[in-house]
Amino acid sequence: MRRLTPLVLAFGILLTLVAAGPALASNYRYWSFWDGSAGQWAYASLGPSMARPADGSAWGFRFAVSKDAGDEAARPRAAADFGAVCGATPAAEGKKRVAVVVDFGLPADAPSGEEPPQDAPRTACAQIAPDATAAEALASVAKPLRYNSAALLCAVSGYPKQGCGEPLAEGPGTASSPATATASGPADGRDSASPAGSGSGPSAGLLAGIAAVAALAAAALWQSRRRRTR
Repeated sequence: MRRLTPLVLAFGILLTLVAAGPALASNYRYWSFWDGSAGQWAYASLGPSMARPADGSAWGFRFAVSKDAGDEAARPRAAADFGAVCGATPAAEGKKRVAVVVDFGLPADAPSGEEPPQDAPRTACAQIAPDATAAEALASVAKPLRYNSAALLCAVSGYPKQGCGEPLAEGPGTASSPATATASGPADGRDSASPAGSGSGPSAGLLAGIAAVAALAAAALWQSRRRRTR
């Protein structure tokens, strides 16, 4: 029994680390990006600087405190309805029309000392070049925009004045519920960065700890078998 003690201890530590994993996941205060091309908001697979919306599509931006995950991030509170936003805007030669929804979020999600510029989501019909990106569509209707050095969208129409995708501590009241049932997604080059430069999965430290404990467990098992063969 004494020989198995290191192995049991190692697996106990491993289970503790795995159980602690979800608690390490953070909420973020950030602008998420949504594709409404199918009439329903879907967490965008690309950031706005990479996505090239088609004529007749709808794209949304939502500021909120939530996780960087499609099933947990807060959706825009206005419908993904191209006709409602662009129906009165006539088509123009050499241009495409894109419905843009900008949801500044709830007062509870605002950074300290700030408040959303308006309560209801803002909608606008962007008329842009055929090859323009979603970022260009947003810039045409909601300046000024602010980005950080990693191309993460930090502010729309100057809101918020400070901060950019910072992680926040978990706890009651820190995360807003999805408005209509579902971080970006982060509104940047989604293939390269999350709101704070890391994904919503396990941290590098946690993975390294798990690897170290697994190595310890393997060594303990090898030592136990070696003693048995003597």
